[in-house]
Amino acid sequence: MHAAAIATLPRARLAAVTDVTDVADGAAAAFAAARGCAAEPGLDQLLARPDVDVVCVCVPSGLHAEVGVRAARAGKHLVVEKPIDVTLAAADRLIEAARAAGVALTVISQHRFDPGLIELKRLLGDGALGRLVLAEASTKWYRTQAYYDSAGWRGTWAMDGGSLMNQGIHYVDLLRWCMGPVTEVTAVCATQAHQVEVEDTALAIVGFGSGAVGTILSSTAAYPGFPQRLEITGTDGTVIVEDGRIVRRAFGPQAGASEAEAIGALGAAADPAAIEVASHAAQIADLLAAIEEGRAPAVDGQAGRDALEIVRAVYTSARTGAPVRLTGAPR
Repeated sequence: MHAAAIATLPRARLAAVTDVTDVADGAAAAFAAARGCAAEPGLDQLLARPDVDVVCVCVPSGLHAEVGVRAARAGKHLVVEKPIDVTLAAADRLIEAARAAGVALTVISQHRFDPGLIELKRLLGDGALGRLVLAEASTKWYRTQAYYDSAGWRGTWAMDGGSLMNQGIHYVDLLRWCMGPVTEVTAVCATQAHQVEVEDTALAIVGFGSGAVGTILSSTAAYPGFPQRLEITGTDGTVIVEDGRIVRRAFGPQAGASEAEAIGALGAAADPAAIEVASHAAQIADLLAAIEEGRAPAVDGQAGRDALEIVRAVYTSARTGAPVRLTGAPR
């Protein structure tokens, strides 16, 4: 996905790749040959290349900070796949390493660059929905047992996390982006349909600092898979987004509603390879612009940490059976 996104950017090129697994399996070399770039035998060799300005960290989630910190210390700017890592301590190490090295860090939340989300943020900024009162973020996807069995890191607490950490975190980020800070989480988690150590279903009630309330639902056990959905309701209207497109909006009792046809019935809901490249490319382009302009990327390390904090609170509440208050620190 990252290689395909980079290929669409006229001022960027894929210089080299490496792998955290055994290089003897030839995966990195085959990947490089297919894309016309170099394959390095290890991370040190990749980071030593003077023609590498930015490193995309696409390793298992529990290695994001480990790899990202090394890249930052080598003076490389960073594109880190979601989640930023699987623990807040690791996230903080990565954020601090990027700050200390003076490099830019963006955490992939490509759906912020989807057309429907851009329009929704404009409407929120204009106050079109009034005072926000209710929000719902839903990821009802389907993954087979073979998906989890395809790699040893999948479905583990140390390297992956469950459906909320891996799949649902996209719309957790969008929920927080649109609604503001979450202050309290009450949650339940369950493993319903897979042989994994993590949850494949999570449900949470959240309270926002504004006084609004909302729900988060994430599952990889919802056959055959459904569009990701974000619904935002205010005192003056409601907007519903599915898979990055606004499918319904209604403003005021006299305004009526305008609806758009749903596009792509399953898409990424059933096939992780079906996610489109354009939004990834837009986020990487934003990072490159941020470097040139001396500004923070649109989705920085703190944004990645904010989403992770909500996910960790869901897991803690589900484990303890008690509500969890969020601190939001550090900022």
